[in-house]
Amino acid sequence: MITIYFQGILLGAAMILPLGPQNAFVLQQGSRKQFHLMSALLCSLSDAVLISAGVFGGSALLSQSEILMQLITWAGVLFLLWYGYGAFRIAMSPDETILQVENRVITRWKVIVTLFAVTWLNPHVYLDTFVVLGSVGGQLESQLRPWFTAGALTASFVWFFALAILAAWFSPVLNKPRSQRLINVFVGSVMWFIAVQLALQGLKGF
Repeated sequence: MITIYFQGILLGAAMILPLGPQNAFVLQQGSRKQFHLMSALLCSLSDAVLISAGVFGGSALLSQSEILMQLITWAGVLFLLWYGYGAFRIAMSPDETILQVENRVITRWKVIVTLFAVTWLNPHVYLDTFVVLGSVGGQLESQLRPWFTAGALTASFVWFFALAILAAWFSPVLNKPRSQRLINVFVGSVMWFIAVQLALQGLKGF
């Protein structure tokens, strides 16, 4: 059982660590020290729902719903293009404007809605949690699936909270105009890169 638990940690980490919209958003909120722990918690809880659903049978449901997947894909493309545009626009602003934008406290609900979008409108999340983790975990015996799921969830919680805390810790450096300019370029690039990937996948079908 311990072996299965660590297998879940390793595979979960492999799915979560690559750059993606969730990581970029948590990094951005951490650098601002604005609801960064809540952001990490919401990302982890979303992963908990998706990974559990995938391991315990959700992958079969997803594979039968091609229309739903296409709707999620194109909604995700539009959102990521819009969010990336906003990040690039901030990055090209004067230093004074960047400081005003980055020091402006956004509402808790805006953070929640944005995190919902970058998580649930990103088909890569479903492919990672439902298809990859769900397929591997679903093949295990019923008494081993909870251990595999717990391992994957451990990787998610540790990663997102570590990212949020480290970004907040380095916020005195990251919250300077030049650093925020680079962070917004990074965030915009990640959002647009994922959007292009999703659009190409959407055009040829999953």
